[in-house]
Amino acid sequence: MGESCSMKTITWAEFEQVELRVGTIVEADSFPEARRPAYRIKADFGPEFGVRKSSAQIVGLYTREELVGRQIIGVLNFPPKQIGPVRSEFLVAGFYRDDGNVVLAVPDREVGNGAKLA
Repeated sequence: MGESCSMKTITWAEFEQVELRVGTIVEADSFPEARRPAYRIKADFGPEFGVRKSSAQIVGLYTREELVGRQIIGVLNFPPKQIGPVRSEFLVAGFYRDDGNVVLAVPDREVGNGAKLA
């Protein structure tokens, strides 16, 4: 990080408030009503958080079939957001590539659903 970086710094206590949790995608469906190409997904975040719904603009790199059973990282403590007919209950974490496609942020080994990023 150089001096020209305008990134806001946060405290450890602020970071700990972000509920970044692992979930397994249990359902991925087309979302034709979305303004930008997206899927409607459901992910299981374990017994404490249950199955939650969201939409994800990840159609450029992932098929619905390959998403089911895949573990992802989601932010669980944003307020629910209505996106067309979908009430988004978590944010799917990912990274934008230069071509505009989103690459999912995922654990590189299997962990229990609901595990918190440490």
